[in-house]
Amino acid sequence: MFFLTILLFSYLQTSQQIQETTASGKEMLSNPMLIPVQGTLNVVMNQNVTLSCHSDSGSPPVRYTLFKCSQKVSTLNMPDLTPGLFNLTINSASDVGEYKCKAENNISSGGKYSNSLNFTLIEPISKPVLSSPTSQAKKGQNVTLFCLSENGSLPISYIFFKGRKSISPPVKMQKREAAVIFLFINSPSDFGTYKCRAENSFCNNTKYSNSFNFTLEEERSHSQPLIISLGLILLLFVIGFSLAIPFFIIPSYKAKKFKSTRSSTGLASTMNAEESENYVIYTEIEPVKPEEEYVNFSVIKEDEKAEKRVCATVYSKVLIRD
Repeated sequence: MFFLTILLFSYLQTSQQIQETTASGKEMLSNPMLIPVQGTLNVVMNQNVTLSCHSDSGSPPVRYTLFKCSQKVSTLNMPDLTPGLFNLTINSASDVGEYKCKAENNISSGGKYSNSLNFTLIEPISKPVLSSPTSQAKKGQNVTLFCLSENGSLPISYIFFKGRKSISPPVKMQKREAAVIFLFINSPSDFGTYKCRAENSFCNNTKYSNSFNFTLEEERSHSQPLIISLGLILLLFVIGFSLAIPFFIIPSYKAKKFKSTRSSTGLASTMNAEESENYVIYTEIEPVKPEEEYVNFSVIKEDEKAEKRVCATVYSKVLIRD
């Protein structure tokens, strides 16, 4: 029974093929193949692309029609079985939709459709930026480097270099995130020049980053805290000395100058020498005669018992010699 079923199925297929061949010997077209002439479905904005639609068997002439998302784009009439070439320009993201083509000849009913194609719009990557949380390091320290391209279609592959030597395998990032590498500073050569390289599926689009160098961090000396303390003490001393000038030094200087003036003029107070707390204030000179002058000065005496000040005016004779 099973064998009879297979024979019946084969007979029906053979009958269909005989019906598709006309008495004049014309043959139905095979299903066409739609392929990109440039060999890749990755495209960029404003790129020109060519699609080939071809039925490798059937009776010519052949009419090829290109569709994008079931919408007719263009039609080509070919006198033989040569491929139909459709030229397109990717002007926007909507131009990367699903494409199909249909092949028809004079004896076909409805035509034959091809496989579908979808373009992938890619963006060239921008120059990556190589950075680190710190630019200074010391021997025995762990450091981190980050490499990131802000623009470009994903995924993006990154490789790190020291000088011209690769120091990492390719790191493929599926998200817009920086690739990271951890380094251990073990010798002076580890302070060399670092770079990274970024690339994506866009053809011939490889970009290198800026150069990055770690600098040796100077170790602090134990004497630095002492130097800072001495500097602070010196600063406080200068501030204190500046504040003392108007309150102590200037009054003391004036008092010494006043005593010197008294001793040079030969004037003496009528008060006892023991009363050291007396103050003498010179007021004005009033001429009496051409050859003589008198000077007024006040003597202020502090009485320790009464805690009161007594003021008196004493006139002294001053001789003026020409």
